[in-house]
Amino acid sequence: MNIPLSELSADALNAIIEEFVSREGTDYGEGNFELEAKCAAVRRQLERGEAEICFDPASETIDIRLR
Repeated sequence: MNIPLSELSADALNAIIEEFVSREGTDYGEGNFELEAKCAAVRRQLERGEAEICFDPASETIDIRLR
C-alpha cells in the first residue's frame, strides 16, 4: 500500500527517511555522504515522484522504493 506524502506529518516523514538512509547496505554510489545529504536526496526523489513510501500490512513495515 502506497502512503502519499501529504498524509504524513513532517516529523513522521523525516523519521521514515532517516531510518531508510541509515540502513546497512543502502548504496549511494562512490564517496561518503552525511546523513543530512542522504535524507535530502531521498526527500527530493519522493517529492519528484521518483520514489514512493510503501507500507506492508502483513509485516507492518515501511519501505521507500523507486517507482
